[in-house]
Amino acid sequence: MTATHTPEAHATRQAWAGGVMAFGAVMLLLASMLAIFRGIMAIANDNVFVTTRNYVFEFDLTSWGWIHLVLGAIGVAVSLGLFQAATWARVAGVGIAGLMIIANFLSLPYYPVWSVVVIAFSGFIIWALCVVDRKAFYTAYERQPHDV
Repeated sequence: MTATHTPEAHATRQAWAGGVMAFGAVMLLLASMLAIFRGIMAIANDNVFVTTRNYVFEFDLTSWGWIHLVLGAIGVAVSLGLFQAATWARVAGVGIAGLMIIANFLSLPYYPVWSVVVIAFSGFIIWALCVVDRKAFYTAYERQPHDV
């Protein structure tokens, strides 16, 4: 017995792939913008953050600010590539989200609750960029003849 795929199932798969990719792109854009704001906040005013002593990963808050600012700027550029359905953007998006997880884990003592929230955002970003079926992803963004 062979399985036949109906056009409705194909359209549903395309819509799902496009929706998940859009979710990942929007989440990466939001997390990146928040990282930019957090970086600016740490560079401009160190008093906003809690300072802890004797933490294994002790860095200057201005350095953390620059790290978050650079990751955020790169993340914004990658999320714009995700809106264009670029393959390089999926790979880079997973990498940037992973680096955001590491950076926020290392900055847990300075802003613990917010770091955990951004780690969760980044986990959702990685999930959204990795779960989409390649075939459905590419066909979701192909131009159809009636779209011209």
